[in-house]
Amino acid sequence: MELSTRHLLGIKDLTKDDINLILSTAEQFKEVLQRPVKKVPSLRDVTIVNLFYENSTRTRMSFELAERRLSADVLNFAASSSSAAKGETLLDTVNNILSMKVDMVVMRHSASGAPHFLAKHIPAAIINAGDGINEHPTQALLDAFSMREKTGRLEGLKVAIIGDIMHSRVALSNIYLLTKMGAEIMVAGPPTLIPKYITDAFGIRVEYNIKKALEWCDVANVLRIQLERQNQPLFSSLREYNIAYGINRRLLESLKKEIVIMHPGPINRGVELDSDVADGPFSIILNQVENGVAVRMAALYLLANRQE
Repeated sequence: MELSTRHLLGIKDLTKDDINLILSTAEQFKEVLQRPVKKVPSLRDVTIVNLFYENSTRTRMSFELAERRLSADVLNFAASSSSAAKGETLLDTVNNILSMKVDMVVMRHSASGAPHFLAKHIPAAIINAGDGINEHPTQALLDAFSMREKTGRLEGLKVAIIGDIMHSRVALSNIYLLTKMGAEIMVAGPPTLIPKYITDAFGIRVEYNIKKALEWCDVANVLRIQLERQNQPLFSSLREYNIAYGINRRLLESLKKEIVIMHPGPINRGVELDSDVADGPFSIILNQVENGVAVRMAALYLLANRQE
């Protein structure tokens, strides 16, 4: 089997078969990562550039580790220390990189649609590592992989996505993926952080009471409050947010069941999650980080084979 697409621009473009193929391939790579020798020659002689126009720690390190585990040649590009800071256009930057015979581009950009623009103009395979408030497909894939690994299923699973839905590309990619895979979805948070189109576009449930959301779900995927993307105050203060929507141990223990806690990182401790929850027995946050490498190895491997 192979992917139906030459690029990984968003979950919106993937079929259910594509998603299953990436997740099953990731299972094989996770087994590789448990071995004493964690490197395989699958992408030897393939050159990949990590093109990051936005700050990133986890995603960038995860991609770079995945690339090196596959034996690819890796170039790292940070816009702040490149000619882009002098005014060079995105297309000029990429064409200069491509002249160095690059095969794949992993790209993060603050402008929604930037990876789609590149995919139309250059021959290399593009992987979207986050574009504006649009999508973050590999995060949704690793979230789904982690949910399935923990609970044994995606179909029929009740997932609450909680927090700053308005500014989250992770939320949108998760909604696309979980809908395709047959999960039930609810979004929860303050009314000012949940866009009105969510219900109309996806027909999913909206809940403004955090306890009711947690009582309903099997999995809570908790999102960071993205203050850097908010150009006006959308709630009174971080302390007020924590009181109304923060998840703490006492709240979890008041539920009549155990639920799984997830977070794409970075965590604002004491805001959306208290430390005793983030580091507690319900949390699979560190599993998500570990699974991210295997999922990104799978995506890179499948796309590289698609180019041949």
